[in-house]
Parts: sequence; C-alpha cells; structure tokens
Amino acid sequence: MSGAMTKTDQRRRAPVSKAPFTVGELKKAIPPHCFQRSLVRSFYYVVKDITLLYVFSYIANTYFHLLPYPYYYLAWPIYWIAQGSVLTGIWVIAHECTHHGFSNYQWVDDTVGFILYTIIFVPYFSWKYSHRRHHSNAGSLEYDEVYVPRLKSELRWFSKYLNNLPGRVYAFITTLNVGWQSYLSFNASGRQYDKFTSHYNPYSPMYNDRERLAVYISDLGLLAFAYVLYRIALAQGLVWLVCMYGVPLQVQNMLVVLLTLLNHTHASVPHYDSSEWDWIRGALCTVDRDFGVLNLFFHDVTNTHVLHHLFTTIPHYHAVEATKAVKPLLGEYYQFDGTPFYKAIWRDLNDCIYVEKLEEYKDRGIFWYNNKL
Repeated sequence: MSGAMTKTDQRRRAPVSKAPFTVGELKKAIPPHCFQRSLVRSFYYVVKDITLLYVFSYIANTYFHLLPYPYYYLAWPIYWIAQGSVLTGIWVIAHECTHHGFSNYQWVDDTVGFILYTIIFVPYFSWKYSHRRHHSNAGSLEYDEVYVPRLKSELRWFSKYLNNLPGRVYAFITTLNVGWQSYLSFNASGRQYDKFTSHYNPYSPMYNDRERLAVYISDLGLLAFAYVLYRIALAQGLVWLVCMYGVPLQVQNMLVVLLTLLNHTHASVPHYDSSEWDWIRGALCTVDRDFGVLNLFFHDVTNTHVLHHLFTTIPHYHAVEATKAVKPLLGEYYQFDGTPFYKAIWRDLNDCIYVEKLEEYKDRGIFWYNNKL
C-alpha cells in the first residue's frame, strides 16, 4: 500500500493467519549493506542534531529580545516547535543505541545513548531493558510492555465519560502532555504487574538482578543532569531555562507520544493472547506513518517502524531502502497509513478505546480495537 488509506482501508484488518514468509526470507530480500552500521555516519547525525540545537538556541537567546511586538511572541513558539523536533531526533538516535544500531561497538552505543537520553531526561538503561522486552513481545496482550490495550471488561468507570467530545479533548490533551513521563514513572499504558512499577525503581518487577545496577546508573545520571540544570537556573534564571530548554523538552515529550502511539495504535491491527501470539505476527502489529518533512527531523523512525520491529539493528539511514525491499514480500501484512498525523491521532484515540474478540474470531485469541461503550 502507498499513500493515505481510504476510509475503507482504515478499517481493513490486517491478516491474522500465520505469515507465509520467514524472517530469513525477509532478510534475504534486504540488500546486505542495509545491515551495516557506520560509526562515522551515525556520529554525523549526532553532530548535525547538536549543531541544530546550538544554532536554534543561539538565535533565540541572541536575537529574540530585539524583535518588536508581535514578532517576539510569534518567534518563541516557532523556536519551541523547531527545537522540540530536533530533540525528538536526538531521542530517535538514542533509541537506536538501545538496539545496538548505532555502531558495531556496544560500549559506544551505550555511552552515546546514555549521554543523549540523560540530557532529555530519559533513564537510558532502564528504558533499554523494558523496550527490549517490548520488541520481544509486541502485540501480546499478556507480555507486551507498552501500549497494551485494555479489554472492555477492564475499562474503568469513568471511561464512558471520556467517550464524548469534551471527554475526548481532555483525554487527547492529557495523553500528549503527560503520557511519556507517566509511562516512565508509573508504567501507564504498560504491562500489568503485581506490584508498583517504575523505570526509576531498580527493584521494579520488569528488571532482573543483573539489570538493577544499570538502572541505578541511569537514575544517577538524571540526578547529575538535574543538578546541572539547577546551577544553570541560578545563573540564568528559571524563566530563561524554561523558555530555552523546558518548553522544547515538553514538545519533544509530546512528539514521542505522538510518534509511538501512532505506530502502535490502529483499528486495522490485532492483538493476540498467548494461545495465538507468535513473534513475527506480533512484530507486524505495527503501522508505518508519514510525517512529511518532519521525517527528516525524526530520522524516518515513523515511516519505517514495521521494518524496525523485524530488524532492530538496521540503522535509520538504511531503513527506508530496507523497507522498500521487504514490502513486496510482506504484501498485506505490511500496514501503512498516510493520513496526516494531526487527523490520525484524533481519529485513532477515538477509535481505539479497548479490544475485544469479534464474532468470526470468538474461538481464537485474536482481539481488535473498538470504541462502542
């Protein structure tokens, strides 16, 4: 499929039968050089993004106060959106490090990823471990780590009040603004554990004994960077810090929710319980999206996400080529929705409230999104 889905396409369900291809066959369809990670090329994108961050912040700090009314008040939102978009690119590169997709050296990937994630307040190792389990269990109702949909029987009493225009607006705003940090802090929308779960807690049930030290290191990195920001606030003022760093960081948090939610939430893709789930069908419970020119800022993370779930170590600069190579073999198992993201996020938050079995799958562990309360 290419281009935006029609209204019928948006409801056309992905195949749920066993995939007629293997991971090995998909790998053979991809040019071998797509699996090669270049340290120099990867660092080029780091330097490019950091340079953009510096240029945008220099312009804002040096020239905005010289602008007359009303341009002064128009310039800041432009800066916040632009800087937040670049920070999202930093998030994507660090995410690539968690998959060992940055270089051939694990210590380089972990060092770069740790630094980049720390400066945008993400606990690197903590999220690396939970994200790895997400990729191992994608599409599983019992074991996936994030964007795990609720069954209709599990909906809370207030859900019916959110299924109207004011409620949907509230849910939309709340999800975008606090969704990312709520997931990191309280495991919101994540897998249900039998005790309190947080990416900041080394003893959360998502971590094993070998991983706890790295979670401590992630926390210490965040505390150290928080102290750096404290010293900057003392020197430059809190308002300056909020305008230059705080608001762009919040824009980035919102964009992370937007990107990841759209890749994992769509009425056309199923979820499976343990009686039906297998890795390759779970990996294909994702949808590629097109963010237009913003794909350049986001390093093509949203328009190549299906491929990413199949081959996590392919670097982003080869992902578009690799996606084109596997699409013919994937056929109907490849899901793409070109609906503009600002329309798609509203539609999908409205359409995808819970999952349930359909009549034709009542004897199988296959669940589809619905919104009828």
